[in-house]
Amino acid sequence: MKEALLYRKEGDRVICTACARRCRLKDGQTGFCGVRRNIDGKLYLLVYGKAVAVNVDPIEKKPVTHFMPGSSIFSIGTTGCSWACKYCQNYDISQRREVAGEKLEPQDIVDLAIKNDCQGIAYTYNEPSIYIEYAYDTGIIAHRNGLFNIFVSNGFYTEDTVELVKKFLDAITIDIKGNGSLNFLQKNVLINDNKPIFDTLIALKESNIHLEITDLVVPQIGDDLEEARKLSKFIHDKIGPDTPLHFLRFFPDYKLNYLPPTPVETLEKHYKVAKDEGLNYVYIGNVPGHPLENTYCPNCGRAVIERFGFDIVGWHLNEKNECEYCGYKINIIGPKPSMVPKNRFHPVEI
Repeated sequence: MKEALLYRKEGDRVICTACARRCRLKDGQTGFCGVRRNIDGKLYLLVYGKAVAVNVDPIEKKPVTHFMPGSSIFSIGTTGCSWACKYCQNYDISQRREVAGEKLEPQDIVDLAIKNDCQGIAYTYNEPSIYIEYAYDTGIIAHRNGLFNIFVSNGFYTEDTVELVKKFLDAITIDIKGNGSLNFLQKNVLINDNKPIFDTLIALKESNIHLEITDLVVPQIGDDLEEARKLSKFIHDKIGPDTPLHFLRFFPDYKLNYLPPTPVETLEKHYKVAKDEGLNYVYIGNVPGHPLENTYCPNCGRAVIERFGFDIVGWHLNEKNECEYCGYKINIIGPKPSMVPKNRFHPVEI
């Protein structure tokens, strides 16, 4: 447990500014996330130094495809979340409102990442902004040791959150859900406003943090093509046409376990909409072996990075990350990865 950085006092309450809910808490009250509590007029992060999920993952699992491709990532998460997604595949930790997990201080996390031959640390599995003080302290040490930092996040931030992540994040994936439709988010995530997400995207675009966007396409209730068009147009106009956009296949889980998996043709229609709106790098995720896992050159249309699931199986870029067929500069950060298969997906012994 540690005193939080992101909060302010107002009368007999503290106002948490880690997420856009801005919970107003009296003494003894805990925020919606379940891990930030007012104790004697100060806000404390209850899960500081407590990791409930720890794993080594491929960076492509996040999914991040345009930043340090082929990297191994040390992934951590805690209990709690700022959202209440009815479809969450990690609901056993994200919707758990109790302090649990192994004791792992920031230095311990960095040491384990190095021991497991990881190039970076991902704050993931649940919403990292709710434990941002823990992530911040870890991220600063990670940078000192030559590791990069990634968030997998819902982007439901305040201005305070954005300013703090700028100090230690290198890359972030913002997972929009249901094309960002307010109706979908109100019913299935339990937030009343989607504007903070889009404000966060714009603010991050103005930073040096590498940004990718994912959209979980939930069949029947979150797959409207006009909403996908609105999202794609926003990304093109406000964030930029080179921003990678991933349409992810939904699989039934938690409270939405009665729905079918997203039809692949639905994802393909979303892809076409995004391309029609001028986005250069659009992907389909959770469909291993689909050709739209690959990165295609916006100029000549050839596949310059070929993938199968989380593995890179073909690389057709020169040392400057230019297309080897036409010389077009591809929006990729990082060197050519080793093409020798390695285990980038395994649990960690603590």
